[in-house]
Order: sequence, then structure tokens, then C-alpha cells
Amino acid sequence: MTKARSPFRPLNIAVLTVSDTRSLAEDTSGEALVSMLTEAGHQLIKRELVKDDIYDMRSVVSQWIANQEVHVVLITGGTGFYSRDSTPEAMTPLFDKNIEGFGELFRQISYDEIGTSTIQSRAVAGLANRTLIFCLPGSTNACTTAWNKILSKQLDATCRPCNFVEMLLGPYRA
Repeated sequence: MTKARSPFRPLNIAVLTVSDTRSLAEDTSGEALVSMLTEAGHQLIKRELVKDDIYDMRSVVSQWIANQEVHVVLITGGTGFYSRDSTPEAMTPLFDKNIEGFGELFRQISYDEIGTSTIQSRAVAGLANRTLIFCLPGSTNACTTAWNKILSKQLDATCRPCNFVEMLLGPYRA
């Protein structure tokens, strides 16, 4: 017996941009994520920009993961190797579980686009207090790749054989 196809179920998604140089008005990566998630049918529930500071990032994201209305946090920026890049260090202590395959898959897909430069991506993801957190590079192209090739499918209840939606919202009951 095959499992019935689940309908699309919108998620509440927060977007955080980490940057020492951009403002929200100049934030093309955050804007691209907002555009893609809303076009997919999800709800933007929060959006902020913070400096690349471990404690500023943790403060914002800790508030979001404590809010049961936030299902997913997308973070863009601070995943490289520059001295101020600290998003993975800020977020991984918050994770209850790491999503090991996310960073691995992102780098594999990125290799086709940017070659060996993908080794400089420290994209990570995890689950914290039943909230998914995905840490993406600050590049608009990288955010678009992550959304189109990974996130759009894993945040869609119709994706089979599995996705994250049922874990976040519970099983769909017709």
C-alpha cells in the first residue's frame, strides 16, 4: 500500500542576515530568500539583520526558537573563513541535533557551480527546540542554490520519500 500524497503545508520562516557591511536595504541575499520562500507559499514571520557577533546572533535566534510559531530559521552570511565569520560557532551550540547531510550536500551541489572554492563554505544546519536552522553563505547565488536544490524540497510536505514538514507540524490528517 502506498502512502497518500500529503498536501502542501505552509511553514512560518524567519530570515536572519549576518553582515558587518550591509543594511536591510542592501541585503540581496536575505531579500532573495524572502522572495523564494513566499513564492513557494510559506509565511515570512520575522526578518532581521545583525552584525557578525556570536552573541548578537544567538540572542535573536534564541528568541525565535523559543517562539513556537517559528518553524524554520534561514541565516545568510558569516559562514566563510574570514576572521569575523562566526555563524557556525554561534549556532551549533544551540542545536539539539545536527543535520550533517545539509552541509555535505550543499558543498557537493556548489562544486558544480563554483568548483573547489566550495571547500570554503561552512554551511551547517540543525534542529533546536523543534525549529530547523539553516546557515547559508552570504552570497545571493549560494542562497538561491540552497533554496532551489535543497530547502524548497525539504520544506515541502509533498516531497517524497521524506521531508521535514511532518516533524515540524505533525502528521497530516485528511
